[in-house]
Amino acid sequence: HGVVCADAVRFGGGMGNIARGGKISGLPRYLEGARYSAQWAGMPYEVYAGRKGENDYTDDINTRSNVINYLSGSSVYNPQQSGLGVPLEMTMALHSDAGCSKTDELIGSLGIYTTDFNNGKLNAGTDRYASRDLADILLTQIQKDIYSSYSLPWTRRSMWNRNYSETRLPATPSTIIELLSHQNFADMQLGHDPNFKFTVGRAIYKGILQFITNQHDKEYIVQPLPVSNFAIQFGKKKNTLELSWKGEDDPQEPTARPREYIVYTRIGYGGFDNGTLVSKTSHTVKIEPGLVYSFKVTAVNRGGESFPSEILSAYKAKREQGKVIIINGFDRISGPAVVNTSDKAGFDLMQDPGVPYISNISFCGAQTGFDRTQAGKEGKGSLGHSGNELEGMKIAGNTFDYPFIHGKAIQAAGKYSFVSCSDEAVENGLVTLEDYPVVDYILGLEKEDPASKAYYKTFSSAMQRIMTSYCQAGGNLFVSGAYVGSDMSGTQGNREFTEKILKYGYQGSLTDKSSNQIKGLGRTITIPRLPNESSYAVPTADCIVPVDTAFPVFTYAPGNQSAGIAYKGNYRTFVLGFPFESIQSEADRTTIMAGILGFFTQK
Repeated sequence: HGVVCADAVRFGGGMGNIARGGKISGLPRYLEGARYSAQWAGMPYEVYAGRKGENDYTDDINTRSNVINYLSGSSVYNPQQSGLGVPLEMTMALHSDAGCSKTDELIGSLGIYTTDFNNGKLNAGTDRYASRDLADILLTQIQKDIYSSYSLPWTRRSMWNRNYSETRLPATPSTIIELLSHQNFADMQLGHDPNFKFTVGRAIYKGILQFITNQHDKEYIVQPLPVSNFAIQFGKKKNTLELSWKGEDDPQEPTARPREYIVYTRIGYGGFDNGTLVSKTSHTVKIEPGLVYSFKVTAVNRGGESFPSEILSAYKAKREQGKVIIINGFDRISGPAVVNTSDKAGFDLMQDPGVPYISNISFCGAQTGFDRTQAGKEGKGSLGHSGNELEGMKIAGNTFDYPFIHGKAIQAAGKYSFVSCSDEAVENGLVTLEDYPVVDYILGLEKEDPASKAYYKTFSSAMQRIMTSYCQAGGNLFVSGAYVGSDMSGTQGNREFTEKILKYGYQGSLTDKSSNQIKGLGRTITIPRLPNESSYAVPTADCIVPVDTAFPVFTYAPGNQSAGIAYKGNYRTFVLGFPFESIQSEADRTTIMAGILGFFTQK
């Protein structure tokens, strides 16, 4: 057998290196225009430089269609042009539009197509009105799915039969979808929301699927939605884990029903394997003690594969003295904090930059122009104007992989095994907390947000009942999150739960971004307060104070506000007003987790 050695391996597209005017952009290649991408990919000069290098803006617009035509040339869909023979069937350009409403009305979506070109024919001889069909199907699906998900009468503006490069030049059916107006506050309240992006992305995918299968006179099947209620518990047999989950039907799409599932496995800090196909909603895994195993699950059918579940982890200690269950309650993804008053509108990235799904590359910088009277204008002072300090930054968001971080700290404590589960699995009674001497409830940046259509309460009514029963049965409960106080301060019932059961009260929030230090358990630890590429920012953390016989265990520096409490009675609680997983040093996390577990188990 031969051996292949790599001198270097590059992951991703790298940094832009096409110099224009003697300069390179200094940005990742994925943020550069099509014209530079095509040049770097080795496309013929005429594909990306029709203006002979004198007008990059125009060349960039035309490059998109030219690349499609070059790739599809000599295929059955573009037989009249020479090219690489890739059978590309259609093209869609996804745009945002300009325009604003002074009364906060939605601008909505517009479809564009072109029929008055090449004698009304596409290169395969198809009528150019196929492009109108494509635009119509996409707009219909977008409007339908937004209404279904948000009960919102999304505006379908119009369909334009006009002369645009991206709908005129392609040899195949083509459309421009102007999804929403980036200049309109009402549109962007939705546009920044990762949940909305998923809804729209899935709608566009379904629309394209309908168009292509219709062209071939075939039935279509839509890929499934992600699974829910994921949980890991220790198996009945020695050194085994029982994984369970629920498949999700799509009320909008009966064909999207899951048929099978793929379970992906990761050991330690390694990568995930290629997956194991299973037919049921449960799976038994044999494990080796001393290793941390992580799992994610996808649903599959003949239409494809769903987005992955959250990632859950488990570990069997070689000399086990106790068990911990980690509950992942950090499901939140969201856009930035909304500013909406009679004279101001926009998004306050300093108050809350939002929680991206995995990461976000869409911000130029913090908004500086909030004056509603300047709507529709451009330049400094205009509504929506921002800085440029975030250009090129891949802002870290919710990775849905925090049971692993908590679990590694538990593993380092030496004598505790752990499993993990979703908060839904607990709320729906699929996991019994009383089976575990210690519960670690991850809340991260979880909070209820009136600007969001999704429900992200720290402690739902069901969770409050379950946690109360667990504590009253003599349990040991560790809770950490940035909004454990503020999110529970709004009603008497919520306050009674945190004060009488968890033994903390809310005393304001730490909004000053100048300090990232917290002191406690003999250590000074740091958490990230501003958007960065490594781990999600904690723009606000809660000051929580002890109630009853509880006592403070952490303080925010330099003001000495209480950042965490511990309570020892018939049961024990340990609550942090900041996320445990946001502690930047692994050594600090290890020491603190060992201290918490020691507090729970000492006589």
